[in-house]
This record gives sequence, C-alpha cells and structure tokens, in this order.
Amino acid sequence: MSFTVREGETLGIVGESGCGKTTTAKLLLRLEEPTGGQIFLEGKDIQAFDGQEMKEFRSKVQAVFQDPWSSLSPRMKVKDIVSEALVVNQDVTAKEAYDKVREVMEQVGLAPDQAELYPHEFSGGQRQRVAVASALASSPKLIILDEPVSALDVSIRAQVMNLLVDLQAETGVAFLLVAHNLATVRYMAQQTAVMYLGKIVEYSPTEELYNNPLHPYTKALFSAALPAHPDDIGDEIVLTGEVPSPINPPSGCNFHPRCPFAMDRCSVDEPVLKEVGSGHLLSCHLYD
Repeated sequence: MSFTVREGETLGIVGESGCGKTTTAKLLLRLEEPTGGQIFLEGKDIQAFDGQEMKEFRSKVQAVFQDPWSSLSPRMKVKDIVSEALVVNQDVTAKEAYDKVREVMEQVGLAPDQAELYPHEFSGGQRQRVAVASALASSPKLIILDEPVSALDVSIRAQVMNLLVDLQAETGVAFLLVAHNLATVRYMAQQTAVMYLGKIVEYSPTEELYNNPLHPYTKALFSAALPAHPDDIGDEIVLTGEVPSPINPPSGCNFHPRCPFAMDRCSVDEPVLKEVGSGHLLSCHLYD
C-alpha cells in the first residue's frame, strides 16, 4: 500500500476489522517494524532514525488512542501526562514545560488548573481532550487518530471532532484518521482510503468517494452503514463468504472470492491501483 498524508490535511482509512488499519498506524508510529517498503517523514526514511533523530521523530509523530479510560496512566497527574512527550524528547526547562501544559490545556477547552488533577477526576470526553493535549504538547507534524471518538457518548463525539478540526486549522497538523464510523471520516477527512485484507482498494477525495464509490467492496461497506435518516432507503449489498486469512490471501484480487462481479481473470491477475478520475484511484479489473 502507498499513500501520502499532507500538512494540514486528514487522511481517513476505513475498512472492516482485521483489514490492517491499526497495523498501518503502528507502522507509522514505529511500534511495529515493516518487513518491506519504506516510510518517509518530511522526505527522510524513518527506519534509519536513531538517537537524537529518533527523539525528534517521537516529537513530530504523536497518537490519540481509542479508549481514554485505558490510554492515560491513573497514577500520573494530567500535567505530567501532557508534558511527558515534551520532557522526554526535547530539551526544555521545567517552566517551559509548565507553560506549554497550560497552553495546550486551554487549546483543548480545559482549564489550566485542571492539570493538577488525576485522569479519574475527568469525564470520558474530558479525558480524550487530555489525550489530545498530550499529543499536541510536542508540536507534532502528524497525529495518528485511532478511533478517537468511538468510545465516547454520541453527544460528546461531535464536540471532540469539532475540537480536532479546529486544532488542525489552527496548527496545520496532519491527521491520519483510522475509524469504523464512516460519518466520522466523512466529516473530518479530505482524503479517504478504503482497505481490504491489507491493501488499499480505493483512494479518493472524501466527497467524491462517498458520492461515487466504484469498487464493489466500497459499495458493500457503505451499504452496511446505518442511514442518516430511518426513511432513507439505499442499495443493500450482502457479501457472501468469510474474510480470507491475511497470512494466506487468495491469488489475484484478494476480494474475488466474495465479489458479486468477479470474472475469471480476477482469480489470476492482481489489479493495480490506478487513476480512474481526478485523484480517484481504484484497484479493480471492472474498470480496465
């Protein structure tokens, strides 16, 4: 798979469980090492980073995880959680760290004095704001958002999404958004990639993709989403069979065993990702 996340933009990655979204995020964070290929940050191969370069990388690439109840240490005050990436990876004084904590707490809509509290003293939405503040403290270039609102109440999700959109406009940070909720991706992302069994099958500007999905898997994925209104009626596409093993994927197109439009060549020739419209990339023999 190949993609680019640009400064000040959000790339959303969607797909069913097990398709490789979180593994992709771990690779970008260097929590996993790739067995092949390269990952570049500002033109530099991150696999070659060591020592001071690695510290700079940890400052420039941060993450906000899914569950704010488990991603924050219950034994640390919020001021220590928020300043940790800054203190560990950059040479800052105690006053500089303190000032930065107060600054980012205000940025995410929390009172600076709340930095003296422990995570259990916050609600779920506030805890996720603390996680965002922690990611922002080291002035990153890229933040990996792994299901950042899925563990929150519906009433709180919009607040956190709006917060992230406003922070991006203010700071120019890039987001890689991993999510199951298609509405979340549509609201936040300028570009969207659809993954199936470890590969990108469709990649497009978000509105173009949602208004005109082309790949059979993308169409099935969108048809499985709940409609915005109960009276809305869309095409129901039910895929047969099970998702193949990623350890031993099918020959040819990975999706051909479940595709209702599969042709003979689909089981033999692997389709390549190619442009079928302005910025719209597709991996499917139907559109050759």
